[in-house]
Amino acid sequence: MDIIFVRLLFVVVVAVTCFFLEPFGLRPSLNAAAGSLVGLAIVFFEWKLRGVSLKRLIGAATGSILGICGAYLFSLVIRSAVPAGRMQSFLQILVMLLMAYVGLIVGANKGDLLNLAALGGIFGGEKQSKRSYKILDTSVIIDGRIADIAETGFLDGVIVTPQFVLRELQLVADSADSLKRNRGRRGLDILQRLQKTANLTIQIVEDDFPAVREVDLKLIELAKLYEGKIITNDFNLNKVAQLQGVEVLNINELANSLKPIVLPGETMRVFILKEGKEYNQGVAYLDDGTMVVVDNARKMIGKTIDVSVTSVLQTTAGKMIFGKWDERAAYARPGGQVSSTTAPVAVPVVTSAAPAVVPSTVVETKTSPS
Repeated sequence: MDIIFVRLLFVVVVAVTCFFLEPFGLRPSLNAAAGSLVGLAIVFFEWKLRGVSLKRLIGAATGSILGICGAYLFSLVIRSAVPAGRMQSFLQILVMLLMAYVGLIVGANKGDLLNLAALGGIFGGEKQSKRSYKILDTSVIIDGRIADIAETGFLDGVIVTPQFVLRELQLVADSADSLKRNRGRRGLDILQRLQKTANLTIQIVEDDFPAVREVDLKLIELAKLYEGKIITNDFNLNKVAQLQGVEVLNINELANSLKPIVLPGETMRVFILKEGKEYNQGVAYLDDGTMVVVDNARKMIGKTIDVSVTSVLQTTAGKMIFGKWDERAAYARPGGQVSSTTAPVAVPVVTSAAPAVVPSTVVETKTSPS
């Protein structure tokens, strides 16, 4: 709130100064209006500079100074080659503006390469405060789970959103297809959620690579430039980036790693939903959608049983659990009783010891105390 008051006061001071001094040669009211516009332009320029890193500011200042020095040398040549007059003045001003602008832009882009920590002193903390860059892909923005992860505080550093990704989102949001249009608008809403996250820094960069046409390849080049990581859930982009030595944070892999961990030999209770592809198999699903393939469970479709885990298959596409249902262990309990949750079946007993009288069938009954 204080900074807003200071900005308004600055605009008012500039307007009042122009009102009394009349620098534009207009009426006092028009001079005040022009001064207000100048003050607003300066405040807007200051507001945009707040998001620029110290490295870029130093690079931009250095580039501008070098550009002005170069413009002065060019002006000496123009003074000798062009006769004095309006054309000479115009060329000198044009060269100065051109060199200053080019130096500003090039210096700002190359400022990230500066190593301020090597200077020591007040710049010694630059290395400690260095933050990693994480570059967002279009697919992960539309997916939306990145906003939930950011709100939990698991993401740090600077979240970079390239301008070419925003253009792609805008094209999707303006599509004639309603499905694509909704996906694009959802992506823009997710970006707004990320900007409102208090513990996150969102930076929109103008860096582009005109020689590269595909957005995925531009992301890889941008990650190399910033030495950052790409956040995506695109399988193909994941593989191509890894081949080029760029680190990737895959949201799908994160989701798979957070699923419940089961080890071979553990027992789990599942509901057999349907028949499996192989003979005598049943298929069940956990609450998170993980498929459980159970041997010897075809006849238990529609029932909840306890299975023993035999193996776990983990892939980038998901996780599969393989288990086995032991029919004898399910029906028998200590003391020769039968589980009340199962249907009555015949349980033959074969032994090589002394003969024992065993009923051919066991019928489940409920008795009440006499």
